[in-house]
Amino acid sequence: MRRERWVPREARLAHARLARLQRYPPDVDVAAQHCLNLQFEIVHVMFQLGLKSDCRYAPTYARKGRGWSNGASSVTDQGVASFTRISGGRAKWNGKIVLDRKALQLPKTWKRGKTIFVNSMSDLFHDDVPLEFIREVFSTMASTPQHTYQVLTKRAERVESFSSELVWPSNVWLGVSVENEEFEWRIDSLRRTDAVVKFLSLEPLLGPLDSLNLEDIDWAIAGGESGPGARPMNAEWVRSIRDQCNAANVAFHFKQWGGVNKKKTGRVLDGRTWDEYPARKLNSEPRPTL
Repeated sequence: MRRERWVPREARLAHARLARLQRYPPDVDVAAQHCLNLQFEIVHVMFQLGLKSDCRYAPTYARKGRGWSNGASSVTDQGVASFTRISGGRAKWNGKIVLDRKALQLPKTWKRGKTIFVNSMSDLFHDDVPLEFIREVFSTMASTPQHTYQVLTKRAERVESFSSELVWPSNVWLGVSVENEEFEWRIDSLRRTDAVVKFLSLEPLLGPLDSLNLEDIDWAIAGGESGPGARPMNAEWVRSIRDQCNAANVAFHFKQWGGVNKKKTGRVLDGRTWDEYPARKLNSEPRPTL
């Protein structure tokens, strides 16, 4: 009798998880309802470059197998030990960047449209990621228009510096993190890029943002920090952002109150959930491939 090939438990779990994701219909309403949770799962099979030093949870997630255990990224084969180290009993990023070119082919195998959060545990525009590789990523995203890609960065000034050297298809949404007033300048850098859809990740929200310039911004996501040692978030900070978005006709999504137990605190604001989602725009005149 033929003996079945042994498959690691992590790979079997990954296969089941990917099968569940495949069942999500690609319509916008469902994506709006589940966008943040769904994207977090999908990102692990997308362009993983290693871990950025300013991401507090990523090294631990990777060591526990939550980052690459689905087996869909070639980083899994290299092992998370290649870019993490243990210090003080916790996993920390060792400063190495891993360019996962094999993963660039994955979206081409998915026929049904998905909402894909690119690099939840790293930054595509990290200083050590070459422009050549970033162009490869953009080429993949442009060649798979059935998907919507959300790219979030804290390196807003770097994106702005070579924005004109990239082709920006309408299915690529660019966002910047703005945790408090100190980082509002990132919004200006975002505004000066050629991204068709621009969004703000106001999370973890660590201070008031009462005077946001939302010109040319399509979407704002707000949320509190979660997990052990989570810093508190004032409800009035969230209400102020919501009201500014409503006044500027900007889609608003409230992700969570956060805290030590984010499931317990939930995501209801003033009696309802806020799941607004920006309409997908179309390029009026696509630029030639570089």
